[in-house]
Amino acid sequence: MRSLAVFLPNWIGDVVMATPAIRAIRVAWPDARLIAFGRCYVAEVLNGNPWFDQFQRLPTGWLSLLRNLRTHRKRFDVGLLFPNSLRSALTGKLLGCRQLIGYDRGDRGWLLSQRLYHERGRGGRFRPIPIIFSYARLVERLGATVRSWHLELFTTPEDEAAADSAWQRFGIARGEPVVLLHPGGAFGRAKHWPIPYFAWLARNFVDRDDHHVVVLCGPSECDHAREIVREANRSRVHSLAEVSPTIGLSKACVRRSMLLVTTDSGPRHFAAAFDIPCVTLFGPTYMEWTRTFHRKEISLQQVVPCGPCQRPECPLDHRCMIDLRPEYVYAVARPILKREIVHAA
Repeated sequence: MRSLAVFLPNWIGDVVMATPAIRAIRVAWPDARLIAFGRCYVAEVLNGNPWFDQFQRLPTGWLSLLRNLRTHRKRFDVGLLFPNSLRSALTGKLLGCRQLIGYDRGDRGWLLSQRLYHERGRGGRFRPIPIIFSYARLVERLGATVRSWHLELFTTPEDEAAADSAWQRFGIARGEPVVLLHPGGAFGRAKHWPIPYFAWLARNFVDRDDHHVVVLCGPSECDHAREIVREANRSRVHSLAEVSPTIGLSKACVRRSMLLVTTDSGPRHFAAAFDIPCVTLFGPTYMEWTRTFHRKEISLQQVVPCGPCQRPECPLDHRCMIDLRPEYVYAVARPILKREIVHAA
């Protein structure tokens, strides 16, 4: 195979979970031309990777997309579709991919050269199987073999310089233990853990453990991060809202942290990629979909009669997250932190 167009997932966490499959492609065809296609923020997640020869950003609007494809139309031996959307399959056809490999979803089966199918259970619902396995099946159909489930990311010198600058602004010396908190989740508000709970955690990591706490956030999550800092009311609690938050900066912060406490969101997968201990707070979503197989991750989920519901907005009282008390999360997280500090020493 001489050329391959790889259409990447649209969610940050899904992109990270695709890295074992992407790595397998490059190992199988070291001399092939691999061009990645995806949203602009996806490029930032994968910055510094050794797998792709080029990254082509795809605009969100159809008119912009068509103009973009007219400019960059090339012939590819194969187009590999990680997203399940009709849009990705149409884009592959317009790009001139001779073959398209993907899952038969979104009424796009007629466009695919090779179709794969997700397993279904009772009532025709899709079985909650780790996305990592689904991605592996895609590249295995192509002829590659996924030999490791290890998620893998990289930081650039610019990412590390931005983290150095943030640490200096926060008064954190290089090597000091830092706990990260992340309250976001692009899926919807149902994934969010209450802000007062995060603030309680932050105070206790400062008062009882004498650590700095940094709240991660994206541009749309800055208000939440500022609220946590304000409610925590401790000089050692900071947030990336004080600087200019980027995905690259978040990756570099995770890479140098001692522990991450997060909702089921993108930074959780950064922790797996950089082998950082992580406590993940699950609410309305099935753990199985996004299992990372990270040996240093502990996943917590409150059992409730209405969940997991897979809804982005809770129609009831958000009990799956409210009943997951901060005292319990702290009791789980603190021994991990102590163990890591002893190990580092």
